[in-house]
Amino acid sequence: MIEEFKTVARFSDPLIAEITAGMLRDNDIPAQVFGQTSSYPSINAAINSVEVKVNAEDYDKAVALLAEVETGPENEEG
Repeated sequence: MIEEFKTVARFSDPLIAEITAGMLRDNDIPAQVFGQTSSYPSINAAINSVEVKVNAEDYDKAVALLAEVETGPENEEG
């Protein structure tokens, strides 16, 4: 069976992409980083060519988790 992958995020920095993929994996969402082995790293910075991808069935869950991380948890007191 062939898995369908969907891109949930694009980055210019491979390290940030790996951290994002690790956070997804820590939340039981298998994730992979693609495009980090460019011969021209400066191109990555120009076009955000490093991608974090997940299985299509996990896409909605991954997008929701990334949005929560970006905006912070709901009802956070502080």
